[in-house]
Amino acid sequence: MADLKEEPTVENNDINQAEPAAPKKAIDPSLEGVQFFYEKNKKAITYIGGGLAILIAALCYYKLYYMPEKEGEAANEIFWAQSYFERDSFNLALKGGVRVMAPEGPKQMLGFEQVAEEYSMTKSGNLANFCAGICLLRTGKYEQGIEFLQKYDGDDKVVAPLALGAIGDCHLELNQLDDAVKYYLKASEKGHNSFTTPHFLKKAGFAYEQQANYSKALETYERIKKEFPSSNEGKEADRSIAKVKALGNI
Repeated sequence: MADLKEEPTVENNDINQAEPAAPKKAIDPSLEGVQFFYEKNKKAITYIGGGLAILIAALCYYKLYYMPEKEGEAANEIFWAQSYFERDSFNLALKGGVRVMAPEGPKQMLGFEQVAEEYSMTKSGNLANFCAGICLLRTGKYEQGIEFLQKYDGDDKVVAPLALGAIGDCHLELNQLDDAVKYYLKASEKGHNSFTTPHFLKKAGFAYEQQANYSKALETYERIKKEFPSSNEGKEADRSIAKVKALGNI
């Protein structure tokens, strides 16, 4: 019997080997500009786009819902402090603490200090800084008054110059005459008008007198007479001019 031939064994190197990964799709070289950039960076752009959408949604919520709600709360809170402020009850207006009857029932009133702190991002919170500063000025706490008045940040044609002028008053009471003059002049230029401008120019003139700087006081009073002759300060300017001329032997 003929010997049986041994079947040659064929090694299959591909057995149990993983399928090769699909080749990465090439970017069409015919794409240009924005299209090419997007295809190259689409994954990152997708993540960034999602993040921007979340940010925009958060900003819309903050601006359209959160802030109006806080503005309303702050306006309600400051109302009670203003009512005591108008009655010259400056300590109560500043500190609060008394029980008041609100639409939602009895509650403890917040003073200007607390409104300014808790609602600092609102218009009423900003105004509370000014009001707190005035309360402190009226009660002789001048350095604290300056701190609150400097926190006020607004361009109201009446309140903004009054805030600067009140800082000048605090410095005058502290005998810091250079600073008093500086803030009175700032106040006179802020919202330049026939009411606050001559008022604070006259205060600047008085501060110059306290420094015995009669030439600058004279210059200031003469400016009032020339630029605001119809104002109360303008009508009294001749008397102030005559006084500083005599005091300074001018």
